[in-house]
Amino acid sequence: MSCYFNPDKELENIAIEAEEDASEAFDRIDHTARCNSEKVLKAFIDNRVGEMHLKGTTGYGYGDDGRDKLDAVFAQVLGAEDALVRHNFVNGTHAISTALFGVLRPGDLMLSLTGTPYDTLNEVIFGKRGGSLTEFGVKYDQIDLLPDGRVNFGKISDLARGCKVAYIQRSRGYSLRPSISVSEISEMIDAVKGVNPDAIIIVDNCYGELVERVEPCDVGADLIVGSLIKNLGGGIAPTGGYIAGRKDLVELCSYRLTTVGTGKEVGCTLDMNRSLFLGLFYAPEVVKNAVKTATFASAFFRKLGFEAFPHYNEYRTDIITAVKLGSRKALIAFCEGIQAGSPVDSFVTPEPWDMPGYDSQVIMAAGAFTMGASIELSADAPLREPFAVWLQGGLTYDTGRMGIILAAQRLLDKGIITLK
Repeated sequence: MSCYFNPDKELENIAIEAEEDASEAFDRIDHTARCNSEKVLKAFIDNRVGEMHLKGTTGYGYGDDGRDKLDAVFAQVLGAEDALVRHNFVNGTHAISTALFGVLRPGDLMLSLTGTPYDTLNEVIFGKRGGSLTEFGVKYDQIDLLPDGRVNFGKISDLARGCKVAYIQRSRGYSLRPSISVSEISEMIDAVKGVNPDAIIIVDNCYGELVERVEPCDVGADLIVGSLIKNLGGGIAPTGGYIAGRKDLVELCSYRLTTVGTGKEVGCTLDMNRSLFLGLFYAPEVVKNAVKTATFASAFFRKLGFEAFPHYNEYRTDIITAVKLGSRKALIAFCEGIQAGSPVDSFVTPEPWDMPGYDSQVIMAAGAFTMGASIELSADAPLREPFAVWLQGGLTYDTGRMGIILAAQRLLDKGIITLK
């Protein structure tokens, strides 16, 4: 029972039952985190990280050994030949955009294997504001997902023959489809490479890092991309992103981030190195807490009568749980409860707004130490059918658990749910 909060006693009893239901899943999550913690530790040791690598540089950043060491550690953890880890990636979409513009040329075809990409990437591909991929002559096609949200493997061999880039979005985005496991990514890579060995496989790895014991580069992805205010930042990195994979392709991406010819050789790190190293070191434990929080939420809200995806006992490939709330009122109340259970800005009431890059109003609850950090407990959703909320993060399990209980309490207080 709660020591310092006062939720409804029946809600607390349901929470205890949900944890009991999820106990086997928790054991699996703990084991994965232990293995990934060892993997991260070994990468630090193998690359001889020293105290001097935690210092930053200014100006051009020539000879920044800490920056280069950070790239090497990330590359080893992610099973890649090389990595481009920089604080000046402003978000995951920026890193993905850099990767796409880095390897695609006019006349090339980008093929999405996982249907329509996440909302903010639509502007990068199709936008008419000036400078999208299509405006530069890059062609686009996609393989729609099957009605059950699964990958349509039967279409890959037909459409992948002429593509330059085969793009995979690992996480579900604002949809209820399953996230993509690394095993499924391996199958997709084999299907593409079987008909087009030269195709470049790019994986949007956001929300999936360290949730499984292997990463997409371990099974043949050419480039993987993500944000450091999600999993790999461990709740400590205040900004940034990464691109990892084949060395030659990472170099091309670095030309897009800086300039052709200078690439990875420039870019000062200021005082950021320590935060990025420390965030990666903490990441397996923080990801564990986030996955446990998401698993608990799935079990808990199912007991309250809502659909939650994935099922609490289902094999997890990212940190997200989607809860189908069914109405605008319930969606807003849920986010108000998450905000009220946050360590920062708990007194703030989230409201829907016209967020850049989205085609409908979006509500976001994120009382976070880092603005927008979805490795911290947060919830967001577009205000549209089926009025589902996407819940992610939780730096510690116990605080994440209480935040979720408080979200349910807000639904109860507003008469949206009733208890026996």
